[in-house]
Amino acid sequence: MSLVSAVVRRGLLALPLLLVFTLGFFLYQGLQLQPDELESALEGQPLPNFNLENLLHPQHYIERNDLLGQIIILNVWATWCPACRYEHSFLMQLAREQPWPLIGLNYRDPDREQVLAALSSQGNPFDKIIVDREGKLGLDLGVYGAPETFLIDQQGIVRLRHAGILNQAIWTTKFVPLIQQLEGQP
Repeated sequence: MSLVSAVVRRGLLALPLLLVFTLGFFLYQGLQLQPDELESALEGQPLPNFNLENLLHPQHYIERNDLLGQIIILNVWATWCPACRYEHSFLMQLAREQPWPLIGLNYRDPDREQVLAALSSQGNPFDKIIVDREGKLGLDLGVYGAPETFLIDQQGIVRLRHAGILNQAIWTTKFVPLIQQLEGQP
């Protein structure tokens, strides 16, 4: 009986150590993930239907059909997002240099005046800004968090999703080749 209780006692002492090693293994595996390369279930699928407020003209609404017929860049952002503030200067540069509409999806920002003040002080790179206060469109898009950027083709098909900060290197390597392909350019 004492031999059995000694084995059980040692097993119980080893249990926390086993749990720590298991947790460490999963944390290590998580560090190997690259969130900007997470696949989107929507890639190759139509942009979800929506009918949401236009931030700059709140009496007007923007819907999916308003975005069809041209290649668009849809950027998910929020004033509460530090990475979005960091990304903002690149979006301003992008808006000046490229011809494709840059559509903002203001994600889960409850205070319209705060959003307008942020755009007033930092500049507005967006051609249109969709207000998604409850995050429903973001949820339909499979948004993990802000910022995220989507490339939508002329027919409203999601062609690319990038989670994380958009910068010149990502724009050049991921977005430009796909845009050229969609436009039929070499």
